[in-house]
Amino acid sequence: MERRHSGAAVGGRRDRAAGRGTRRLPRLVLLGTVLVLLLLGGAAPASAHAALRGTDPGDGSVVASAPRHVTLTFTESVGLLEDSFRVYGPDNRRVPLDEPRHADGAPDTARVGLPGGLAEGTYTVAWRVVSADSHPVSGAFTFSVGKPSPTAPAVPAERAEHPVTASLHDTARHLAYLAAALLIGTAAFAALCRPPDTAPLRLPLLTGWWTLLTATVVLLVLRAPYEAGTAPAAAFDAAAFARTLTGRPGLALLARLALLLLTAAALLHVSRRRAPEPEPVPEPGRASRARLAAGAALSVGLALTWAAAEHAAAGIQVPVAMTSSVLHLLAMACWLGGLTALLLTLYRARTPPPAATLTRFSRLALASVTVLVVTGVYRSWRGLGSWTALTETSYGRTLTAKLVVTAVLLAAAGLSRRRTARLVTAEAPVAVTVAERVPEPVGAAGAGPEKNPGNGEPGNGEPDRHRRALRLSVLVEAAVGVVVLLITTVLTGTLPARAEAEAAEAAPVAGLPGASAVTIPYDVGVPGGTGRVQITLDPGRVGENGVQAVVFGADGGLVAVPELRLSFTLTAKDVGPIDAGLTDRGGYWATNDLTLPLEGTWTMKATVRVSELDQASESRQVRITR
Repeated sequence: MERRHSGAAVGGRRDRAAGRGTRRLPRLVLLGTVLVLLLLGGAAPASAHAALRGTDPGDGSVVASAPRHVTLTFTESVGLLEDSFRVYGPDNRRVPLDEPRHADGAPDTARVGLPGGLAEGTYTVAWRVVSADSHPVSGAFTFSVGKPSPTAPAVPAERAEHPVTASLHDTARHLAYLAAALLIGTAAFAALCRPPDTAPLRLPLLTGWWTLLTATVVLLVLRAPYEAGTAPAAAFDAAAFARTLTGRPGLALLARLALLLLTAAALLHVSRRRAPEPEPVPEPGRASRARLAAGAALSVGLALTWAAAEHAAAGIQVPVAMTSSVLHLLAMACWLGGLTALLLTLYRARTPPPAATLTRFSRLALASVTVLVVTGVYRSWRGLGSWTALTETSYGRTLTAKLVVTAVLLAAAGLSRRRTARLVTAEAPVAVTVAERVPEPVGAAGAGPEKNPGNGEPGNGEPDRHRRALRLSVLVEAAVGVVVLLITTVLTGTLPARAEAEAAEAAPVAGLPGASAVTIPYDVGVPGGTGRVQITLDPGRVGENGVQAVVFGADGGLVAVPELRLSFTLTAKDVGPIDAGLTDRGGYWATNDLTLPLEGTWTMKATVRVSELDQASESRQVRITR
């Protein structure tokens, strides 16, 4: 029997093409690095979270007569809550207020009416709004009517998020990102890579759809308590839930639910038309192209529901930023979700994926990496703004962690592409110039040609060895990809470094002129062991400063404590802690010779001791300038 082998030229071309694709990856990474260097070097400040530009009355100002309104102006449009304003009088009691609204219809303002006949003294205004990128922001300032009060008013502690609400909300956001990647990526793998056996893909499609649906419902229900910083039980407030449905984040979540219903209908339609047994997958015809277009439209719509309610929806270059955000999310889903689909196909498919399917996914992954690099560079520049922010801000440190893990992911992807190329080469037929005479098997039945356990066809163990290596590298790549997704979710909920810098300039915190006091709450864990420490830093600049601190009890009255310590640490420059050296001045604690040698964001730590055994320590960030 004669057997002729042909196709070496085709296999060689495939090998060379795959090799060229593999060699492109380091060039893309190098290009991304160069773009980062160019863009970050000339970045100018801009915002993504809302920052307070100014107040009327001004912070720390003294007005001759009682104002009729309190007006705040922000760097971007903000959403108002029912309890966006709280005003405390000189006696530390809340002042009744009108319903908050935007001043003269301007979306970047917040205004509330004050009652007539305000008494003379100092008033504290605590505020909380929702910035255009869906994140709540809050703060406080003071003004005086007639003349300041004899004692400085107690500035309420920042209205922080409720821990249970925040935990549930963050968990739902993580699951939503993972589910979107699984749903979109699996569908893209099935449609674009066309594996002959799609049965293993049903589980990730259903898992991704149901998980995304559940996470979206949870996010919609928790939206009202998340914005207000209250317990999850506040979600049952019908009025608050109704307000949620009219805001930008609520509308985006509603749109996501509608798109998920359309996606379910499309998946049901496709599943009814699919043959139960694996069969050769033809090239896409007109009907297939129509389904591809519908799937692409649904995927873009889902990605838009994230872009419309995250950092891309506010700040500079919003249209470009939203386009970049959509492309980034889709590329991430096609790559990482497609990896999961490929992994299941390699392990569970009755018909192992042919070389054509692997080659198609290799091209899809390369295109996704290219998009991720380009959009990632732009998003990093937009959110970061400067090199120093990489180490001095939470956003920068989180971004650095993402870049490190992404580098590991790119290395794993490069390994997978090389193993794909080897598998394609191993499965390609080998040509010889002379016909080879193969003797007929004689005798024992086991003397026949070796069977390939992977697909039951005659062959040798070389393709199987490469296929096992590919499975392992894809598994590693998928695992690292999940870590990248989790870090990305954290990054989307972190105040961008640009916004942090602008907030420090537009709305100074304690230690800067115009913000004379900051309040730190404490709780030593015993009955009567709660209260707050109001600290005044003057002038809040590099060099010598004066500090005055007053301790208030749980009832809002002044209390005497046996010890109060205050220290300052500049973590970015490894300076401190510097002890302020406070002394008891009979009713308050003070010092006039605190020296802070460098500008930057310092950590101010207050330690309050209420008895011989009970004490508590709390910290706040203060900005020191020259």
